[in-house]
Amino acid sequence: MPQLDRRSACPSCAEPLEPGDLFCGVCGAGLPEPPPAAPPGPPAAPAVPPPPARPPSPPPVPPPPATPAQPPAQPSVPAPPAHAPGPAPAGRTAPAGGTDDADYTLAPPAPPRPASDPRTDEAVPAPPAPGAAPGATACTACGADGSDADGYCERCGHARPGRRDHQEEELPGVAAASDRGLRHHRNEDAFAVATARLPGDHPAVVAVVCDGVSSSARPDEASAAAARAARDVVTQALPRGVQPPRAVHEALGVAARAVAELADAARDGGQNAPACTIVGAVVADGVLTVGWIGDSRAYWVPQDGTSAPARLTEDDSWAAQMVAAGLMTEADAYADPRAHAITGWLGADADDLDPRTASFRPEGAGVVVVCTDGLWNYAESARDMADAVPADALDRPLAAARHLVGHALRGGGHDNVTVAVIPFPAAARREESA
Repeated sequence: MPQLDRRSACPSCAEPLEPGDLFCGVCGAGLPEPPPAAPPGPPAAPAVPPPPARPPSPPPVPPPPATPAQPPAQPSVPAPPAHAPGPAPAGRTAPAGGTDDADYTLAPPAPPRPASDPRTDEAVPAPPAPGAAPGATACTACGADGSDADGYCERCGHARPGRRDHQEEELPGVAAASDRGLRHHRNEDAFAVATARLPGDHPAVVAVVCDGVSSSARPDEASAAAARAARDVVTQALPRGVQPPRAVHEALGVAARAVAELADAARDGGQNAPACTIVGAVVADGVLTVGWIGDSRAYWVPQDGTSAPARLTEDDSWAAQMVAAGLMTEADAYADPRAHAITGWLGADADDLDPRTASFRPEGAGVVVVCTDGLWNYAESARDMADAVPADALDRPLAAARHLVGHALRGGGHDNVTVAVIPFPAAARREESA
C-alpha cells in the first residue's frame, strides 16, 4: 500500500507498523515489547518447631512456580521480492495519530482454527451458486456455502469477510477480486469493472483499480470514489465515439476531483486529505489503453508463452525517479526503504497532477493484469507476473483473479491485494453488455 508518511515505523527498515505488531512485515525484525511481569516468588515456608528428642526436619520444598505463558510466535512475513514500502517524499507531513483507525470496530474472536490463514491454501474457492452475487455466499477459505448465526463458516470455522474484506465481480470479458490481506485490519483497495459498446457495435471492457494511501484520512472512501468515478466516465464516453486514450485521460481527472471533494478538515483533523492511486485499462477494437496516477500497475501477459510479457505502466514513485535519473539501478532503488514513497496520487493535497496514458496493439491473445502493489510486491517483474498467472486465465478470468490474490496471500499477504484480469481481445457479448 502506498505511503505518504507515518510516525510509527520499524527501527530497522522504516516500514510502517500496525498497532500490536510483534515483528516487522518486511525485514522480520522483532519489535520491543514491555517485559512480562515477573512471576511471584513462592511463599515462605512457615517455621516448624522441631519435636522434642528428634532432629529438626527440613522445611518442605515448595513446587517451582509455573512458567508464565509466552505469546505464540508470530510468523514472520516474507519481504516483497523486489522492494519494500517506505516513507513519503520529502516535504510531506505526517498526520497526527498515524492511520485512520478510529472508526474500526473489533470483530468477535474467531473459533479455534489452524494457525495458518486458510486463504493461503492452494485450493481455489468454489464459485458462488447460480444467481447469487459473486463472493456473497461461498466461504473465501474453503468454498463451502452456509455459515452459523455468528458469521463463521460451518465447515472450516473461517470468519465470513466483511463487506469489503473480500470482494469479487465477473462480467463478460473481465473479472476482479480484492482481499484485505493477512495483516491489515480493513481493505483500503477498490475496483470497478464494466462493459460497453463502441459505435459500430464493437465490444469494450473497462477495469479500474485503486489503492488507498494508508497514511491519509479515509483511504477506503478515496479508493472507492475514484474507481466508481473513472469507470462511469469511460463507459459514458466510449459509446459517444470518444477514443479510449482521451476517455481514460478524462476519467483520471474526474476521479481526482472526486477524491479531492472528500477533503473535510473539520472531520479529518490533522490528517492528510483522503488520497489514493489509480490505474485503469480499456480493451476495445483490438487496442489496449492504460492510464494511471501513482504506483498501481498494468501488465500484459501473452497466452502463447513465447512472446515476452511486459509491464505497461511506470510508477510515480521515489524508486522510479531514481532509476529514471540514472542515480540508482532498478534493483537497488526498489530495495531501498523509500521505494514506495509515491510522487503522484489523487487527493486535495496532490501536487501537479499528471495523468498518463499509453496505448498498445498486442499481436496475439493474452490477458491484461491490472493490480495494486499488494500483488506486484510478490510478482514485481513482467516475467514474475507472467509466471504467477494461471495458464487458463484467458478462458477463466475470475479463477485467475482468485489465483493471483492467493499468490499474494501465500507470499505473506502484507498488504491489501486487488487485481482485475481482462482477456484480450475483448469478448463481451452484446446481450450481456452494459
